Amino acid sequence: MLAVQLAGLIALPLLAQAVFPPLPHFKHLVTFGDSYTDIVSVGDGGTAWPIYASRYGNLTLHPFAKSGGTCSNNITPRPFPSVMESQIPAFVNASKTTRLPQEETVYTLWIGTNDVDWVRVMHNLGARNFIFQNMIPLQLTQLYASQSFPNRFWNFEKNSTEWAVFMTELTSAGNALSKLMLQALAPSLPGSHIALFDSHALFTDIFNNPSQYLNGTAPLNVTGSINQCIFELNGGPIGGTCPPPTTDGGVRDSFLWFDELHPSEQADRIVAREMVKAMKGDTKFAKWIS
Repeated sequence: MLAVQLAGLIALPLLAQAVFPPLPHFKHLVTFGDSYTDIVSVGDGGTAWPIYASRYGNLTLHPFAKSGGTCSNNITPRPFPSVMESQIPAFVNASKTTRLPQEETVYTLWIGTNDVDWVRVMHNLGARNFIFQNMIPLQLTQLYASQSFPNRFWNFEKNSTEWAVFMTELTSAGNALSKLMLQALAPSLPGSHIALFDSHALFTDIFNNPSQYLNGTAPLNVTGSINQCIFELNGGPIGGTCPPPTTDGGVRDSFLWFDELHPSEQADRIVAREMVKAMKGDTKFAKWIS
């Protein structure tokens, strides 16, 4: 189905290069998503990227992302707060007491799947400025890598090579599809600014050129993780318990990954830095399409 949709959308004319109005000076950041963005149940073992972005950009943060969330529990049933059924309603409820100046507010979504409908729904609620974060190259994480091992997220038998190939195809096709859908959607949302933040390209660049991004005191590491834990197949952690992650900040900043699935805090600092640049139209990892 994904291939059919993608093939059909490729035939759509892409938006011509245009001169857009100047970007607003953003003062408020509203975030949706999953454990990559949740500031309470933090996936990176330290401080989540929205906190850093609010500091770097002098922004007031309004966080609604929740760990484990999907786009919609009607599509992917999970016992976690999804974007459509939980996070957006939470935003609507908060809006009853806190009215945000829409011209100074930017909304972001970063989640493990693509949800262009989020832009349409939020536009109907009055939002006008969006940064859509696409999927990272998940095949580079320890969970989905071809050299994967039983871990806290999956300790059952699997074909690691097959998983890696499938995830490579899924993220590449899904990101291409979401880009085309956003380009097609943008003209129907009057007064909107929409940017596509290329998380996939950013993490690929960190993986390929770690010395330009990681600055820890240990040898730079993009294949291991700070909080790595090897499990017995169909069992628990080898040795009975997972070893505690190091608290040495210098060592931690040498890693791209915190655990087998989540970026490290240093990687999240980089995301925050590039996100703030994106709000100013000043990064190669984001493009404003309207």
